[in-house]
Amino acid sequence: MHTQSISELAQGLRRGDFSSVELTQHFLTRIKRYSDLNAYITVTEDSALASAHEADQRLKTANAALLTGIPIAHKDIFCTLGVKTSCGSKMLDNFIAPYNATVVEKLAQAGAVVLGKLNMDEFAMGSSNENSFYGPVKNPWHTDYVPGGSSGGSAAAVAAGLAVATTGTDTGAQFANQPPFVALLA
Repeated sequence: MHTQSISELAQGLRRGDFSSVELTQHFLTRIKRYSDLNAYITVTEDSALASAHEADQRLKTANAALLTGIPIAHKDIFCTLGVKTSCGSKMLDNFIAPYNATVVEKLAQAGAVVLGKLNMDEFAMGSSNENSFYGPVKNPWHTDYVPGGSSGGSAAAVAAGLAVATTGTDTGAQFANQPPFVALLA
């Protein structure tokens, strides 16, 4: 399942080949199995399964949005209502976001199921993803290498099949005013 595109998974959900709960559980199982990659800071298992159950109900109606039932994860820089948002920093280790960032809200409106929050260089200031309070993220293709960028948790999660898609950012000077990006499973 984790090697299918978002489009393929969305079609499978709409055809009833599998449920969002089954799909979400598949990714939650992989997240646990590959926890040594340190891609996730927070896994929101209970809320993800609840959202997947709601998505399955919506998929039975004509009211399903584009991403209804698709499991994704957010870089820990994006505030996510009621979920720890630490930006990879000890200073924000206990911060629970009181609102959703715009990208989080828009993906929620599109029906995405959130698996959790992804590791990152502290405050997105780094190029190797080795500078997080929660420890370095490992490259799933070669664990002695870095996943690169401050969004290394996002990249590693997609590469290892720990999410279908993830949010991330590019904080390079030439791209400083660009919107967040979404990493997609190819």
